[in-house]
Amino acid sequence: MSRIVIRGIPFLTRLRAAKGGAKELLERDRARAQKFLAGKSHHSFLSAKAKGARSTGTDSSIDVTDSGVTYTMQVGVGTPATDYTLLIDTGSSNTWVGADLPYNPTSSSQDTGNSIYVSYGSGTMFGEEYTDTVTLGSTLVIQNQGIGVASYAEGFEGVDGILGVGPVDLTQGTVSNTTDVPTVTDNLYAQGTISSNLLGISYAPSPTANVANGELTFGGTDSTKYTGTLNTVPLTTTSPASSYWGINQSVSYGASQTILNTTAGIVDTGTTLLLLATEAFQAYQEATGAVQDSTTGLLTITSQQYANLQSLYFNIGGVTYDFTPNAQIWPRNLNSILGGNEGQIYLIVSDLGSSFGSGLDFINGFGWIQRFYTAFDTGNKQLGLATTEYTNADTN
Repeated sequence: MSRIVIRGIPFLTRLRAAKGGAKELLERDRARAQKFLAGKSHHSFLSAKAKGARSTGTDSSIDVTDSGVTYTMQVGVGTPATDYTLLIDTGSSNTWVGADLPYNPTSSSQDTGNSIYVSYGSGTMFGEEYTDTVTLGSTLVIQNQGIGVASYAEGFEGVDGILGVGPVDLTQGTVSNTTDVPTVTDNLYAQGTISSNLLGISYAPSPTANVANGELTFGGTDSTKYTGTLNTVPLTTTSPASSYWGINQSVSYGASQTILNTTAGIVDTGTTLLLLATEAFQAYQEATGAVQDSTTGLLTITSQQYANLQSLYFNIGGVTYDFTPNAQIWPRNLNSILGGNEGQIYLIVSDLGSSFGSGLDFINGFGWIQRFYTAFDTGNKQLGLATTEYTNADTN
């Protein structure tokens, strides 16, 4: 089979009121960014041994579901399978369960005897590494998939764990006595279930909470989910962005004002906002006239400023992608998720928290991916991008 599509009810966008509102969301996204900036080996099993498995160090205890917007899907583990709600994460590569619903070993479960420790900046898990049968959707079965089983997890309320679909190198150092742990996509390809080591992701903006509006395509792309050409760009060689799904891009506000010169950063489903290096964020704030809202911590603009808001133009691999004014704002019908005021206009562009030149100067997060079809192509070490019917949508 060349490709397998996972769509519909098992694949949801999760939106629920955050305990700490948008400030909690910002804290989570920036903690995650700092973890990325530290590099892939900064938080590993080896560092866990040094500081004690249950210590979270500088990690924040953040609710990754309640703090904003995430995508989850139902993943079956075991024979017969138990269904777990897992967060889809391109910024990490370990798949694990047990944060909420306990793991139940079955006839296909094998305890490797090895320990697993993974930190996300915004959360931490520790436990035992198993191999087991994993089922994606109703028919896509993976044999002997490495699965972490959490004995301790902090920062993952509302989900059972993570479906890690980042580069496999991110698993290095996370499991004792193990070089790396092939991802679900790696194993699907190695076992001959899919013909290409590639994952296509289609997200869509929505003013409604908890809707089934996303799609994963393992082994290919779904041309019905994008418009025009799927453009490809090689992954960046600049560290630390090169450890993740990193690319080079520049960003302009309007047709003529460059706010971020060509530099490296990442595309990440696990980050909600669009984060820019501090200098670029400050230039954006000045250009828009936005002010920081004391309640949410986000930038906010008036209705008149929104009427004058210009597109952000992303130049990636010589192709320009138009991130429209509507794409730059939080869905106004969902302001309660932020702890914000009804009808107020909040911007999703925020400060990465580090200066230009760090080797990771932007994160194109969830809000950005909702507007552009994205293909994470491990086999060819490239990223594919295309416009969709939602690129110019006014849903927000």
